[in-house]
Formats: sequence, structure tokens, C-alpha cells
Amino acid sequence: MSSVFGNNLKVSIFGQSHSKAIGVCIDNLPPGFKIDMDKINAFMKRRSAQNKAYATKRNEPDEIEFVSGLVNGMTAAAPLCALIFNKDFKPKDYENLKNIPRPSHADYTSYVKYKGFQDPTGGGHFSGRITAALCIAGAICKQILESEGMTINAHIYKLHGISDQPFDSSGNNKKQITHLYSNDFPVIDIDKGNLMLDEIKKASDKSDSIGGIIECIIEDVPAGIGDPIFDGIENNISKAIFSIPAIKGIEFGNGFLCADLNGSDNNDAFCIKDGKVKTKTNNHGGALGGISSSMPIIFRVAVKPTPSIGIEQDSINLDSMKEEKLNINGRHDPCIVPRAVPCVEAAASIALLDMYMSYKIWR
Repeated sequence: MSSVFGNNLKVSIFGQSHSKAIGVCIDNLPPGFKIDMDKINAFMKRRSAQNKAYATKRNEPDEIEFVSGLVNGMTAAAPLCALIFNKDFKPKDYENLKNIPRPSHADYTSYVKYKGFQDPTGGGHFSGRITAALCIAGAICKQILESEGMTINAHIYKLHGISDQPFDSSGNNKKQITHLYSNDFPVIDIDKGNLMLDEIKKASDKSDSIGGIIECIIEDVPAGIGDPIFDGIENNISKAIFSIPAIKGIEFGNGFLCADLNGSDNNDAFCIKDGKVKTKTNNHGGALGGISSSMPIIFRVAVKPTPSIGIEQDSINLDSMKEEKLNINGRHDPCIVPRAVPCVEAAASIALLDMYMSYKIWR
């Protein structure tokens, strides 16, 4: 079982890609919160591959079964446990991978760590399939944060050289978010989205894959959340974000662009807006010294290309310790990025709610 131990929430995820079920346990949720099941299901559909031409052909309905922690749909001051039973798994697709690790996958490292006793089918516990359980927890945390006035939204920022319209880091995003959720594909500019879809198809036609960048913004966050040094806003969000298997990098605000700027360009001047302390710009991305500044928290994450591709690759046989050619069967996304968008929102929601619970004590 994999667990995220925050200062308040305890989130544990279990299961494997081709096990009977996957699931999540969440301990210490604020009691008495009414969960909107329709919103949970809508959130899960954003991650699902069903009815998405650009996604894997694995057909999982992702129906959630809550087994504890809810009474009449409300959090009941007990650990919440939810299951998703896998319906469409084919472990035979992975028989040739038992002793031949896939390049850029966790096959080899898990083999070493667990001495060959790990589940190799579909990546086992390391599979992107596990993000369905992450999204259950994230969807619940997201609803609680929304009830406190905070919103978390993400979109594809860039895919294979094609850029979507970015969020306004100062927080004026009502129009962009309206466009975002009116599209089936998670972009603000649907014309750019269609170009991205073309790139995904080109990669798929070549039995290859592509990666991209996801941008996420958290708006209306009060100042004062987070702690310095080891327990800051960026620290906790980053730890949660890296629970998504395909993530390889993260930046907040100007991020790596800061390295090419002068302090006079990168600094955010303070101002008073509507009687509140704000900054004229938001190059800092909503956190200073690990503590929220009241400006939107904005960050971007790099998503690698799907490692399981149909092109023959070089690998090794761990039994014979000889080099071998590898041909991967099974059903895999030619691009993980679109379905990872809600996963990023989910991970950020878990991290922020944990920190917010230290800021506000529920009675």
C-alpha cells in the first residue's frame, strides 16, 4: 500500500493495474461534509479512457464503491475507503515482459527492489491505472476546498510544440475556464486542441507516443497557508504531484525562466486591491517562503511520453543477462497528457486540503 502522510490527511492507495480491484483509504477528512456523487463521477470521467479516440482501448467504467466512511452521503469521522473493480484486464498481454524490462518504465527498478516478486502485468502497482484511485481522493478534497471558496483547474499547456492559451496568473480566468469546460478535450483554445489531437494521431499511427506540459491554477487561496523550509506550499504540492507516474518536472510561477531574469524583472511589487494585500504581478506563483501569498498558486508539470510503445526497442533478459529486442503488446495511450489533467488537479487538491486543515480547524 502506498501512503501520503500529511500533517492531517492520511491517504493510502492500493491495488495493481490487473488486480481484482484498486482503491483508496482516506483518514481524517473533515466530518459532516456532504459529498456530491454526480461531481465525483464527472471528475472520474475526465480521467477515463472511455469514448476517447486518443486514449487506450482498455474499457474500464471506473464505477466507485464506497465501503466505509460515509453515512447518508456525508463524511462520518471514520476512515473513508473506496474501491474500483477492474473489469477489462488482460494479464496475458504482458507474459513476454516478465523478465524483460520496458525502457523508461519501473519494471527494472521494481524488480531489483522487490527481488522479482513484484506484479509485472501492466506495470502492477506502478501503473497509471492507479491514478483512478488518486482521483477519487482528489475529487473529494477538491469539493471540500470549493466549499471554502478555492478552485483548482488545469489544462494542457503544451503538447509536442503546440501551446494552448495560458491561464492568467493574476487570477482573471472565468472566461478561460468557461472555454475549458465547454470542450471535450482539456484545452482553452479548441483550435489548438485539434492540432494537438492531430499530433497524438500521428504518433499513434507510428506506434509511438508523445508527452507535454500541464498547467494548473489554484485561485482564491487565503494568505498564510504552508510552513517554511520542509513543509511549504511548493514542497507539499510537488510531493503529491510526483505520485502521478508520468510526471518528470514541476515549476511554480516563472519557474526556470527566473534564471534568465534580473531581480527587477522577476520581483512582484506589492499593492492594495479592494482593501487586500496583493501583488501587481505573480511571478512567484502564489507562494513566498513556502507560504501562500493570497495570489493564485500556479504551476506547470512536465509529462513524459508513454514508455510502452509499439516500436521494437532494445532491452535485456534478466534471467540470461543478455541483451534482447523487446516488442510490447497490450493497450496503451499514445499520449498520457490529456487524461493526466484531472490527476494533477486531484494531487494538488489532496496537498492543499492537508495544509488548509492546519490553517483552519474544523469544529
